[in-house]
Amino acid sequence: MKCHYEVLGVDKNVTADELKLSYRKLALLWHPDKNPDNLQEATEQFKVIQQAYDVLSDPQERAWYDKHRDAILKGGLGGDYKDDSLDVYCYFNSSCFSGYGDGEKGFYAVFREVFQKLAAEDEAYQDEPVTVPGFGDSTSSYDEVVGPFYGHWQSYCTARSFAWLDEYDVRTAPNRRVARLMERENRKLRDAARRQRNEEVRKELEEKAAESSRKSEAKRVQRILEQKKAMAEYEESEWCSMAQLEVQLKDIEAQLDSQFGQESNAQSGVAASDQSGGTPCLLAVENFMRSTSESSV
Repeated sequence: MKCHYEVLGVDKNVTADELKLSYRKLALLWHPDKNPDNLQEATEQFKVIQQAYDVLSDPQERAWYDKHRDAILKGGLGGDYKDDSLDVYCYFNSSCFSGYGDGEKGFYAVFREVFQKLAAEDEAYQDEPVTVPGFGDSTSSYDEVVGPFYGHWQSYCTARSFAWLDEYDVRTAPNRRVARLMERENRKLRDAARRQRNEEVRKELEEKAAESSRKSEAKRVQRILEQKKAMAEYEESEWCSMAQLEVQLKDIEAQLDSQFGQESNAQSGVAASDQSGGTPCLLAVENFMRSTSESSV
């Protein structure tokens, strides 16, 4: 069934005069007498237009229709209602996504689509558009994306009316007292369904927050392990450098001995060399090695 407002091409805030004007244009366009070559379709369309105008032009009928519009369109109130809402329970386990990457089947892509669908479901029942923060991806910052997203969905309350679950048609009530009782029972059913939906979505959010936290913790541990490995490699590299330096110093000492001989060193008569047990050149090299070793500790 098509919405009466859509049939007449007007919005839900249309005035009585605007409604009448739109009706006259459509009635003239689809009147069977004006469409002899398309008589069957014109007759059916004209009936739909007439029915929509009859309801919306009557203030009481229009008020009732506005209140139960969702139920009527979804086949409620005695019709064959089919729930087209997203089943969030099938997303409560990790088998619905593959890894924590940004790929098509990854954690972020899958649940970005889930929350987009939930927002779209509510959009049809909102009088004014509501900006809903996105789910983000693996590189999203907390302040710009993650924080606003969880702030919005943690206080989620569905905009769906659930009027299609009404058990009683208050128009059939014999008096106002019975009508109020019918409406009260209908309201209980709607409120129960609304609470259940809110709990489902919030539970889904909690599950995803836990998944995201576990993933963040795993990444943090991985970074720590990588840093420790890098430090170990750095220390090993430093040790290798010192070992190479000692080899080079021994080569230098051997070259000095071969060039000048130990006799020339002993005849130099330099006091500093006697006290240190080596030549001034070798002493300088040893001091350099010692200072380098101390600075690396």
